[in-house]
Formats: sequence, structure tokens, C-alpha cells
Amino acid sequence: MAQVKKAAIRDAIIDSAYALFREHGYADTSISDIAAAAGVSKANIYVYYKSKFAILYAVFEPWLRARIETLEQTAAAIADPRERLRHIFLTLWRDIPAEDNGFANNMMQAISTAWKEGGYDRSLLLWSEHKVTEMIKSALPEHRVAALEQEFVSHLIFMAFDGFVLNQRIVGPSRRLNGIVEMMVEFLMRRAEPSA
Repeated sequence: MAQVKKAAIRDAIIDSAYALFREHGYADTSISDIAAAAGVSKANIYVYYKSKFAILYAVFEPWLRARIETLEQTAAAIADPRERLRHIFLTLWRDIPAEDNGFANNMMQAISTAWKEGGYDRSLLLWSEHKVTEMIKSALPEHRVAALEQEFVSHLIFMAFDGFVLNQRIVGPSRRLNGIVEMMVEFLMRRAEPSA
């Protein structure tokens, strides 16, 4: 019976944190706010999570994983390689940054205030980079796939993702996004064509 109660408390904390982060952002949400919304004491929060960052990560990781997995499915259904690449870039740089009231910006706020020993875990970033690398490889001819093995392109894509998330928060969608997407598609596809 105690396990059910623990799961219910954990769920209440996560659900409350998600709603508060979505509405107010990471910087303007406190542990006390989360505790009050979850109906638990502030001390009880620390039984489940060691910090506000840990709570955010517990909310953000499944949120982002779900979006990357959905992108993987929708991209796989697009036969034309150029359209598949456009879809990948637009989803990563326009759709996800705008989704849920700019929810991805919470991670930008949290990371910008994190310290080296603060518990930041790169495994989600590395997983995301790998997934995106595989999606891009699926749009390229066989002879170009090896060029993406070290995942440099995906790392660059996620560095840009961070910038698009911040831009979305400050001014809305980038006016240059379509041009940037076309530049990336042309770069990848031009590089994909065998040299004469």
C-alpha cells in the first residue's frame, strides 16, 4: 500500500511541476510552489527529488523523448528525402520550441543557472543526437551515410535547437528559419551527391 502512495505523490509532484513550469517557466517556479500545487510539504519534495533541476529533468526527459520519437515516426513516413529533411528541421527548430507554451525553454533557463556538479545529465542530449543522426541518414544515399557517423551534424543541430528555443521565447519564430532549413537541406543533399 505504501508504494501506491509513493507513486501517487511522485505523480502529483511531476504533474504540478509540469503545469507550473509550462505556465510560469522554470525561473519563476519555486519548490514551494510545486509543493503547494502537489499538496505536499516542501520537505516531502526532497524525499523524491534532490533539486528543482531534478524535478524539471524528470518532467522534461519524457516530454522531449516523446517528441523525438513522434518526429522519428512522422519523418519515416515521408518518402522524398528533401521533404523528410525539411520536416526534421522544421519540427526541431520551429514546432518543438513553440510547443506547450515554449516548454523547452525551461531547460534553457535551468541549464543557464546550473553548476558543474548540479546534476546535469547529457544522456538525453546524446540520445536525441543519435536519433536525429539516424533520421538524417535515412534521407541520404548510402555513400554519404558514413559522413554522419560521429554525429557532429546532429550536435550542431541541437546547438541550433537551443538557439531557436531561446529565440522563440524572446521574439517568436525566427523569420530566417525557412531560409536556414533550405540551406541545411541543400548542404546535406548537395554533399550527398557523388562527385564526378
